[in-house]
Amino acid sequence: MLLDGKVAVIYGGGAISEAVAAAFAREGARIFLAGRNPERLAHVAQTVKANGGAIDTAQLDALDRQAVEAHAATVAAQAGSIDVCFNLISIDDVQGTPLAEMTLADFESPVLTALRSTFVTATAAARHMKQQGSGVILMFGGYGDPPRGHHLGGLQVAFQALEAFRRNLAAELGPDGIRVVTLQTSGIIDTLPEDFESRDALAAEFAGRGLLGRSATLADVGNVACFAASDWARTLTATAINMTCGAQVD
Repeated sequence: MLLDGKVAVIYGGGAISEAVAAAFAREGARIFLAGRNPERLAHVAQTVKANGGAIDTAQLDALDRQAVEAHAATVAAQAGSIDVCFNLISIDDVQGTPLAEMTLADFESPVLTALRSTFVTATAAARHMKQQGSGVILMFGGYGDPPRGHHLGGLQVAFQALEAFRRNLAAELGPDGIRVVTLQTSGIIDTLPEDFESRDALAAEFAGRGLLGRSATLADVGNVACFAASDWARTLTATAINMTCGAQVD
């Protein structure tokens, strides 16, 4: 198993968190899941346990530095290490409004939420990883220009800011044996409900962007996250893994 004996802290209880937690557990990792919504935490935990995985949950806000640091200290003391940290909380971005017509609050909200929560969670984990001389910090997002005609608000700006932070963090933590890697997608259609009005149209659009005629699925994200967190990817840091099916090739 790729992650046998590893300890992974995942923040967020959404669909992507569930896919990653399930994949990590399948590959032998012990999961510590943290988020604000107890119902979602319980749902993810049930999924992981139903497949024989080990998972602990904690209710906390990933924007609360004191709470995150206390939780990281508890995990390190209880499990003996923190080997993987992955922040996947929702950043509550507003889409559909042109930037020139958007309020400042709506624009800056995803940028501040993404940067603050990633800074808080990554640095909390990094302090423990430095003591053990190893670790992997995963980020989720991407780079590149948004599709023409789409009004994505601060979402793409948030992703670009995270990439700048990832480069700096990787440079500082590399000498301590800590890798920092982004997983980049171009949209995951199965994060949307089956009854979402524009689901079919978006699925066709996502598939049309890529050279492979499809887009990444939640299962793909979980599998690639396992690889990125494993020793098989030990030469990868300060970079993004492009899993856009060729939608972003530069």
